Amino acid sequence: MTEHLIIALSKGRILEDTLPLLAAAGIEPVDDPARSRKLVLDTTDPGVKLVVLRATDVPTYVQYGAADLGVSGKDVLMEHGGDDLYEPLDLGIARCRLMVAGFPDAHRRPGTLRVATKFVNITRRYFAEQGRQVETIKLYGSMELAPIAGLADLIVDLVDTGRTLEANGLVPLEHIADISSRMVVNRASMKLKHKPIKAFLEKLEQRLGAA
Repeated sequence: MTEHLIIALSKGRILEDTLPLLAAAGIEPVDDPARSRKLVLDTTDPGVKLVVLRATDVPTYVQYGAADLGVSGKDVLMEHGGDDLYEPLDLGIARCRLMVAGFPDAHRRPGTLRVATKFVNITRRYFAEQGRQVETIKLYGSMELAPIAGLADLIVDLVDTGRTLEANGLVPLEHIADISSRMVVNRASMKLKHKPIKAFLEKLEQRLGAA
């Protein structure tokens, strides 16, 4: 395990929202993450390095200790499972809702419903807890097309404004969870690098408290 801290960041919107928080804690990438081809980025704090990953990979890197800390959406953490991860901070960024959606009253149809989603584990748990039998179909994009094309009765997906659903004649039907981005920490790193991690988390907490 290296002496410096490695923080794994999710690409896209979460990265854009995370960088100002890190900057307030005195950590800024030396190179532009959007342009640099470097896989490990140095920062203005010599004790901290950044890696920018696909959102779904962040919990895995942190769980196995390849990164000490990471920023991940709650949806990704719920799908991944939280083994070997501390979740000390809700950063309050990239907020949205995880919803069951479809045509009105589609969720009340009798029999086994087909549900299209990239959140297969969450979907199975959610409907199992309700005692409802569903068949899950894993998709990676264009989720709203599934009910329109007759592939599925329902979808489970992230909803922000709801405009895409509305434009396609779909509506949010059931609320599964409120989603935001969380700071997660590897359990072993929390013990072995307790002092620098604690100092970093305290700076973030102060920044969040002042926001």
